Amino acid sequence: MMLGTGEPDLGPWTVVGLDEFVARLPFLVALDGRGSSGKSALTSRIAARVPGAVVVHTDDIAWHHAAFDWADMLVTGVLEPVRRGEPVSFRPPQWEARGRAGAIEVPAGAPLVLVEGVGSARRELAGRYDEIVYVQSDVRETDRRNQVKCDAGETNPADLRSWMAEEIPFVAADRPWERAGLIVTGTPDLPHDPQRQVVISSAGR
Repeated sequence: MMLGTGEPDLGPWTVVGLDEFVARLPFLVALDGRGSSGKSALTSRIAARVPGAVVVHTDDIAWHHAAFDWADMLVTGVLEPVRRGEPVSFRPPQWEARGRAGAIEVPAGAPLVLVEGVGSARRELAGRYDEIVYVQSDVRETDRRNQVKCDAGETNPADLRSWMAEEIPFVAADRPWERAGLIVTGTPDLPHDPQRQVVISSAGR
């Protein structure tokens, strides 16, 4: 596996059932990893197994704001009220300024809240979660996935270059894998059923 700057290989890897993996997750979970590592896909698979689970994407917090300077907004707008058991209906300032409809919603009593995105488990936020999942992936595959997004018009090469110029040093400095209790690979080599299984680190984390 070719890895990003400063990132160690977090294997060896083993296959476990998705239901077994989901059963390990407590109430409030961060899913971190590099862009296009497979975080969103894993988050969707987890949420589909837990009726009433809620997903919060940090991209929605950061929308037209800043790549990574949004931790305080996530804390005050989402994490603190969720911890108090309160319902969340949060509209970040740029949503108001740019007329984006809707809100980031977390109903009171949600059984599982998943906060997904690069930097979701950053150092200053880590203590606010019950668990951190880190998704490690081969950078050659994440580069390929990023190119697919460019080809599909989901982003453009200039925006991608700008994002990576911030993501690479941020992740290298923050080292979220060191705080993760569960580590999944988003580019698994082991044979498995991607609908029913995940490939996780078996290194005792």
